[in-house]
Amino acid sequence: MSKKVLITSRSFGQISDEPVRILKDAGLELTLMGKDFNQEKFENIVPEYDALIIGAHVFPEEVMEKCTKLKIICKHGAGVDNIPLEKAKELGIVVCNVPGTNSNAVADLTFGLMLAASRNIVLANNNVRRGEWKPVVGEDVCYKTLGLLGFGAIAKNVARRAKGFGMKVLAYDPFIKEVPEEFKEYVTLADFETVIKSCDFLSLHLPLTDETKNMISAKELAMMKKGSYVINTARGGIVNEKDLYDALASGHIAAAALDVAEKEPIDDDNPLLKLDNVIITPHIGMYSKEAINAVSLICAENVAAVFQGGTLKFQIV
Repeated sequence: MSKKVLITSRSFGQISDEPVRILKDAGLELTLMGKDFNQEKFENIVPEYDALIIGAHVFPEEVMEKCTKLKIICKHGAGVDNIPLEKAKELGIVVCNVPGTNSNAVADLTFGLMLAASRNIVLANNNVRRGEWKPVVGEDVCYKTLGLLGFGAIAKNVARRAKGFGMKVLAYDPFIKEVPEEFKEYVTLADFETVIKSCDFLSLHLPLTDETKNMISAKELAMMKKGSYVINTARGGIVNEKDLYDALASGHIAAAALDVAEKEPIDDDNPLLKLDNVIITPHIGMYSKEAINAVSLICAENVAAVFQGGTLKFQIV
């Protein structure tokens, strides 16, 4: 009997047929449920599968315990906060992710959101569509100070883009002791409080963990310069949404641009949706053709490798 692979990422194999071909050539039977994903259905059927290529939805521990056939979980992306890693380790299930591959795509979106927020591009567009042809005053990005929380692959690519705008970059990352030579001219490592207090634009590039949950709350927002900006293309929950709403509504924070939310899809009644100085996109950071295809290929290769005795890439459990 052939091994079965469940694929819940809606973007898997969206750009080319090659990832699907890799799995089929390995003799694997595929079930793609990303486009019509249903959490209840997922939890009912996943115990029947030998491999899982997972999107951003949750995988409850109690469901994982029922998955006696499951050999590998591949995250279709970098963040693994939706996968109970300790439980996977306990059950002997391999877990892989795909870090770095989407770093240019997320960095592009980060900078696009920064520009859109500072120049009121979305508001101006909406005004025109409502028949209001009037100028909207924005703020320059060039020569300002960019604060980066985290200085991994994505943040480094954001810094490279910031260099072209003549920005000064402050970075906080407790795991990095020295700035790589390439960045020494324009990136300075600083402590968390210095980055928060000194930046005009704050951009988050951290995983969601117990340590980073609500890292940016009322206290940190109050420490930021009046009229500064918050950009989050990392994970919902790192920024406390209620506190962010209050800071935006008061005008202390000029604007926020978010590609993530504490709850996804975001609730229709989330008060952030009522503010003109907020841009929210539906977690599209990795959704470039190049990034999607690269992530899909690595996931497919890892699943095939488990059953063919090959070498795994980016194994974390």
